[in-house]
Amino acid sequence: MRFAELRNTARELQDFQLRLGVAGLAVLIAFALLLARFVWLQVLQHDAYSAMAEENRIAVVPLPPSRGLILDRNGEVLARNYLAYTLEIFPAQVRNLEATISQLAAYVDIQPRDRARFRKLLQETKNAESLPIRTRLTDEEVARIAANRWRFTGADIRARLFRQYPHGDLASHVVGYIGRITTADVERLEEMEVAANYRGTDYIGKAGVEASYQQELHGVTGFERLEIDAAGRGVRSLSRTPAQTGNNVALTLDIRLQEVAERAFGERRGALVAIEPATGGVLAFVSRPGYDPNLFVDGIDPQSWDELMNSPDRPLNNRALAGLYPPGSTFKPFMALAALELGKRTPASVIQDPGYFIFGDRRFRDSKPGGHGTVDLYKSIVVSSDVYYYMLANDMGIEAIAGFMGRFGFGARTGIDLDGEVTGVLPSPEWKHARFSQPEQQKWYPGETISIGIGQGYNSYTPLQLAQALATLANNGAMYRPRLVSHIDNPRTGERQYVEPQLVRQVGLRPEHVAFVKRAMAGVTTEGTGRWAFAGAQYTSGGKTGTAQVIGMKQGEKYEEEKVAERLRDHSLYIAFAPLESPRIALAVLVENGGFGARAAAPIARTVLDYFLLGKLPAAPRRPAPEPEAESDAQSD
Repeated sequence: MRFAELRNTARELQDFQLRLGVAGLAVLIAFALLLARFVWLQVLQHDAYSAMAEENRIAVVPLPPSRGLILDRNGEVLARNYLAYTLEIFPAQVRNLEATISQLAAYVDIQPRDRARFRKLLQETKNAESLPIRTRLTDEEVARIAANRWRFTGADIRARLFRQYPHGDLASHVVGYIGRITTADVERLEEMEVAANYRGTDYIGKAGVEASYQQELHGVTGFERLEIDAAGRGVRSLSRTPAQTGNNVALTLDIRLQEVAERAFGERRGALVAIEPATGGVLAFVSRPGYDPNLFVDGIDPQSWDELMNSPDRPLNNRALAGLYPPGSTFKPFMALAALELGKRTPASVIQDPGYFIFGDRRFRDSKPGGHGTVDLYKSIVVSSDVYYYMLANDMGIEAIAGFMGRFGFGARTGIDLDGEVTGVLPSPEWKHARFSQPEQQKWYPGETISIGIGQGYNSYTPLQLAQALATLANNGAMYRPRLVSHIDNPRTGERQYVEPQLVRQVGLRPEHVAFVKRAMAGVTTEGTGRWAFAGAQYTSGGKTGTAQVIGMKQGEKYEEEKVAERLRDHSLYIAFAPLESPRIALAVLVENGGFGARAAAPIARTVLDYFLLGKLPAAPRRPAPEPEAESDAQSD
């Protein structure tokens, strides 16, 4: 017999109501949580999320400034800008760079050197937003890429300002060049706390004035707020703060004088520095050979870089600023002045020059067999008697020589407004002790002083130091810091800021001693070793020839130029100032492996002075000078 199941309706109703209450409470809690979240997002966090949403829609794009111009003293442009289109790749957006480049090559001409340059840039500039694969596109190439842009992810066309150096390699070591900003550059900018001003800037000064006046030339970065689409491309501009153009930098350099000087070198290697004695303004600054700074504008390709780096002529080396050379006989006027100032000689002091000087068991030769006979101080400069200065150096001693020459800036940086200047070597016992590690090497021997007197031995200076020392002598002891910049112009306000001449020191000299040395240097051009190069000059000048040994000669061996490899031959030097009465220019010329100073360097000095003082251009190359009667540098048996 089945019994009917009795249902507890009340209990079921109670359970149902309980479940309904729990479910309702859960729903209420869920809605409360949603409401709380809504209030959190829409009220309390409204500003933050509104900004995030705005950033998804709006991009702040930096606007790099137009770089300032570099001009010469007469306003001729040495570095300027132009606008061109580039095809750029965004590495972070590209999976296969090589495949993408190959696809792009179907629409624009991409050469192997473009690919090599791109790879080099990719290695040097980590985390770059974009890198150029082709620059300076033609209008047709721009149109082809624009029509097919949808085919490529991570490639686009951009308008860029490019640097141009209209004079090519002329004054390249002065003007310098710009290059892509590297990781090392970014670190340096951050240390200087100016990195924010370089957002969007791809290039920075790497050498010359472009580097030393980078902050003036760069300008101030602007920005633009753009509304962008889903692909990240700009739709419309919402606001814009324009960039501020960099300042223009005007040099003391005369580019026409520079051109005359560089052409005078021809294919020879060397350096020339011409300074205005009364201000320190550099009129010409030559280092030959030079290089074309336009090669670096797009990022130099590996082939061109290898050619520059591996050239035996070392075109990237700034010989005027960082080349170290013995001054040779151009040292003698300063030795003569030291002798007068220190009371070691008078103008009437006479020696007998037999063509050699014996010190201990060494025999120091003069270049003129048989010597110059009776020689006083004036004649010692005019005919360049080595024996006179061997004796003088021995009498003065190394401490006195080093002390006096240091006052003229030998062996010290001049402080010119270019990066990379070297110190040089002004020999002294203290220098030698610091230079060498072995005790027997550290000792200064009296015999070493002899060669110092004629600008040989350990003497090693830059052409810039030699030019500054001569400018100081020509300016009666007033030494000015050499400078390449005359003034800086603000193109926005028209304000001009002059770089004032800076007096480094006043070398205390007796006027009659300076006048005597100047008169003897004038004699070099009229009756001495420089007379051929300055024959018929329509102005008076002071000068001194010099020849500096590159290799030492063995005991008893005589130097014969034709038997020595070209790059081991003597260097040719000449220093000059003019006009004699009131010098407006002082210069130092060095021709590497050029031989006698009268033969290679002096004609270059004459060409530069003729143009500067008379406006005369050389009509034809001068014929080789005859061998001078006496202009040697230390030869010993």
